[in-house]
Amino acid sequence: MHRRALLKSAAASAILPGLVAALPAGAAVSSRVRPGDAGWPDDAAWEGLKQAVGGRLIKPVALTAPCEIDPKAPACTDLFKELANPYYIGDQAGGTQVSGWLDAWKPGVSAWAVKAASTADVAAAVNFARNHNLRLVVKGGGHSYQGTSNAADSLLVWTRTMNDITVHDAFTPKGCEGKVAPVPAVSIGAGAMWADAYNAVTTKAGRYVQGGGCATVGVAGLIQSGGFGSFSKRYGLAAASLIEAEIVTADGIARVVNARHDPELLWALKGGGGGSLGVVTRLTLKTHDLGATGGGFDLTVKAGSDDAFRRLIAAFVDLAAAALINSNWGESVHVGSSNQIRVSMVFQGLSGAQAKAAWKPFLDFAAASPADYTVQGPSAASQPMRDWWNFAPLRGTGAPYVKFDPRPGVPAQHGWWEGDSDQVSMYIHGYESLWLPASLLAPDQRARLAAGLYDASRHFSVALHFNKGLAGAPPEAIEAARNAATNPAVLDAFALAIIANGGFPAYPGYPAPNLPSARAEAARIDAATDALRPLAPAGGSYLSESNYFNKSWAKAYWGPNHPRLAAAKSRYDPTGLFTVHHGVGSEAWSPDGFTHLG
Repeated sequence: MHRRALLKSAAASAILPGLVAALPAGAAVSSRVRPGDAGWPDDAAWEGLKQAVGGRLIKPVALTAPCEIDPKAPACTDLFKELANPYYIGDQAGGTQVSGWLDAWKPGVSAWAVKAASTADVAAAVNFARNHNLRLVVKGGGHSYQGTSNAADSLLVWTRTMNDITVHDAFTPKGCEGKVAPVPAVSIGAGAMWADAYNAVTTKAGRYVQGGGCATVGVAGLIQSGGFGSFSKRYGLAAASLIEAEIVTADGIARVVNARHDPELLWALKGGGGGSLGVVTRLTLKTHDLGATGGGFDLTVKAGSDDAFRRLIAAFVDLAAAALINSNWGESVHVGSSNQIRVSMVFQGLSGAQAKAAWKPFLDFAAASPADYTVQGPSAASQPMRDWWNFAPLRGTGAPYVKFDPRPGVPAQHGWWEGDSDQVSMYIHGYESLWLPASLLAPDQRARLAAGLYDASRHFSVALHFNKGLAGAPPEAIEAARNAATNPAVLDAFALAIIANGGFPAYPGYPAPNLPSARAEAARIDAATDALRPLAPAGGSYLSESNYFNKSWAKAYWGPNHPRLAAAKSRYDPTGLFTVHHGVGSEAWSPDGFTHLG
């Protein structure tokens, strides 16, 4: 459908029969209604919504419904196989990519869901939820660790099937013709996953779009959270490439926002948090020139004593300062509680030999004391960047680093990195992140950084994600990220420290979580964070990978940008129709999003 016709259809949906009730867009709301409440829509109202969305109103069921009936039934046995497949989970209206968070949230199935196929469907759902005072939830990929893409007793706007992708050689935002130069870009439907975006942009078109490292993450959710991928040290914040978005706001209006139309809303979508400002239906992102080659680098060094480990961390900090704070490197280095440093990084713009040469001082340090250190590796392998996400030729080859959706008829490129498998259906015990400023790599600060990493590792392993801090990125990437809503602490951070873990899925048929053990692990994660935080007391935290229980979440996620975001929220969603855990404006609502606290 032509975009103009699509938007006219969306606007018209506001007056379809059965959708209009007593509440105007700006009416004060004290609480949302649940099934069984006096204000809950009757069958005729739901039938009106169903007709308005072309029959795409569905009744979601719990992801593990067959196992809740009989954990030993064949249907449950078959389901266990699917619960390791992130594509299958994402294809279920009641699915979430993780199975919950200890003492925080567990999956809640919406009362109804609109399986949206168009912006008009989304607008109809938004108007229905507002007019009938319903709790509204938005889901694309369903990867939210914070549980923001699901809620019991709600109406779900599910954008999974809105996954079209169009690559543009030259794109000009609406209304900007003759005012800005066209740029190469890609327009992506809100329900698309990064596996499909990379297939279209990189594998087929030979360009790069900055997206997520995990192939099954939804495009819209990642952009709205800020977003990092393996090569963010080169290309910057994913959200910084956003040049236009199509979004349905709380008033039911379908807006095309860019630098000319609703520029403040465009800015807020660049890291302001998914599900807080409206339902994004389409995003247009700038694409970038693609480097020639990229590769992976793996190395593990284990120390034989605590003292040797202290010295090993100090040597690594020196190496990081000298060789890793640039656009060549990404991914992570783990400072382990078992006295080992495990390197699992990627590189671009270097050959395998050059990558190994960058680590030579660190390896020489370990080799000089063979009684203290055991070294595995290094290994470095490179390939054309155009083939980085070209999963399709690997299907059926047994490649150990990629897994595939085995269901018949799925797109051949639907694979995922084996390293992301532990996230699928995981039950989170604890999670924390902290941006570490590059000033800690100054010669007079390195000993302090090394000591902090050692102290934290006594409680739990610390993963340093170098691609999730922009220190060392090109100036143009830094400047673009400065114009996003994400906490500006990311601009000066050399890495994002992540301390986290989880356990088996918290689903029927799996072993029940050992709650005392899980809580003890969460306490160790908190203790490790407490040991590291003095290094960066105002460092901030990445909202998509952060602590569910962070009491200073607004400051951590957005820093000085939060007041500006709050103003945008007040303008575009004055009654808080869009409410998610620790989202902009959520402090005005109860934790379940049903009761206004003001």
